[in-house]
Amino acid sequence: MQLDRYDRLILTLLQEDGRISNQDLADRIGLSPSPCLRRVRALEEAGLIAGYRALLDTKKLGLTLMALIGISMDQHTPERFANFEQTVADIPEILECLLITGQQSDYQLKAVIRDMDAYQDLLLNRITRISGVTGVHTSFVLRRVVDRTALPVTV
Repeated sequence: MQLDRYDRLILTLLQEDGRISNQDLADRIGLSPSPCLRRVRALEEAGLIAGYRALLDTKKLGLTLMALIGISMDQHTPERFANFEQTVADIPEILECLLITGQQSDYQLKAVIRDMDAYQDLLLNRITRISGVTGVHTSFVLRRVVDRTALPVTV
């Protein structure tokens, strides 16, 4: 799909406020409501807009600890990786699982947990019990310096 200036503006504004009304969105980008809505639907159908979500406050939910967990695997086989990926996908505390290169780890996990006791439980009772996990190296986040969800859309 070829994006024009209006499409880029729509994507930028919806990332800032996914609950903006079509009328307000149309006003902000300088289109009438009908063509604006058609464009939003076309962006959704093309898969550029993958969904809409609420951003929750981790601290207000009692999730005060964020951990970046490096995982080393014993074997680099598709079956071993598939099992690991399927297992961590079912752990709600894991926000991201990235297969990485250039490090001693094979995977980088981003997790949010209540406290160190909850981290210990996550580590000892779930992560290290996954077949193939041979090493775990964890760093704890002291402060989020940049924390955004919006992707750069050149306008």
